[in-house]
Amino acid sequence: MPGTGKHEGAARPMRGLFAGAFNGVVMRITLRAAMSRKRALLFALPAILLIGISALLKATTKSTAWPPEVLGIVGYLLLALTALIVGGSVLGAEMDDGSILHLLATPVSRRTIVLSKYLVAVALTVAFAAIPEYLAGAIATGASSRLAIGLLVGALAGAAIYNALFLMLTVVLSPGPALAIGLLYILLWEGLLASLVPGVGLLSAEHYSLAIANSIAHNGALHADLSLGTGTGMGIAVTAVCLGLATICLSGFSVKSDVA
Repeated sequence: MPGTGKHEGAARPMRGLFAGAFNGVVMRITLRAAMSRKRALLFALPAILLIGISALLKATTKSTAWPPEVLGIVGYLLLALTALIVGGSVLGAEMDDGSILHLLATPVSRRTIVLSKYLVAVALTVAFAAIPEYLAGAIATGASSRLAIGLLVGALAGAAIYNALFLMLTVVLSPGPALAIGLLYILLWEGLLASLVPGVGLLSAEHYSLAIANSIAHNGALHADLSLGTGTGMGIAVTAVCLGLATICLSGFSVKSDVA
């Protein structure tokens, strides 16, 4: 049928675009390693803390001013910390024990390894940080409120941006230094400088996320200093650059190790 031919022709470029981008075996191994009992508990603690704080404030405070302040600051801080732990763990353990060399020796491309591990990291961060952020917002202001939905959308974007950044740092610096630099970035750059120095927010994943969240929430208390266009554009650019650098550096990692 003529119509069938058109659809098949249109589908081929899409299949070609994503063909080989992800590897199911690498993703399953990564998920199994990341979701050990101790790590799963570590991932869950910030979510439990955030939801608990929101429920406690809802029950004890009559003021309606706290949800954007608490969920925008504390909630996105916990999102960043969760992404730091997750983004470092999906590749860090293999780099520490040397098993990364066995993975690099397989015919799976470096791009596929990076994207497969990145997708798992994003999915875990969404499950343990973005969804709890929405649940905390729903407790505070209602399940269909603009604030709760805006915080969820911003957190989804943040999960994508932060994990690309922290995965790249892990590959470039090795797990230990990457964790230290990641903590400094979250606490010093985003937590302090971005709120005090004009223009620093242009290089802040938190501000990209807040800009996207505020485009839905329309709440000045979120302190979103960037426009939606700037936040979205910078978020996409940073994510793409970080994943590209991670792929390039991972390719170099195998060469250095083989020479050694």
